[in-house]
Amino acid sequence: MAKPEYKIGSGYDVHALVPGRKLIIGGVDIDFHLGLSGHSDADVLAHAVCDAILGATGLGDIGDHFPDSDPQYKGISSMILLGKCRDLMEEQRYDIVNMDCIVFAQVPKISPYKRKIKENMARVLKLGSHLVNVKATTTEKLGFIGKEQGIASQCTILVKSIF
Repeated sequence: MAKPEYKIGSGYDVHALVPGRKLIIGGVDIDFHLGLSGHSDADVLAHAVCDAILGATGLGDIGDHFPDSDPQYKGISSMILLGKCRDLMEEQRYDIVNMDCIVFAQVPKISPYKRKIKENMARVLKLGSHLVNVKATTTEKLGFIGKEQGIASQCTILVKSIF
């Protein structure tokens, strides 16, 4: 069977807000009194993008490659994991066409950081920033996000085969 020219992947991640941790989204340190709980730096956006890349290329999910039971990933920057996912994608001979991401957070406001997040993600993925879209929204005070208990992120990505 011929290799598909284009493939789509989607990724989703969620982490609880907790005291005593930095809040890092898209590799950017967000000024806030709470951070996200997790084995790595818990970058919810980077994790969603990793899963989207891995899904598009048929390589499973982030837990398959970087399990939270492995001490080598304790506290690791998710930008390193994202770079490794990019490398795995390139090994499969795919490039990113574009990606569209959403960060769901009641607090803090993400909008002031969107440009920096977009540029940072583009740099790690070796993309022009015009190929990366980052949106931020609240849940209008509904659910665990609306109650300020956590942050979620979603990413859809289109990849193209490099023949």
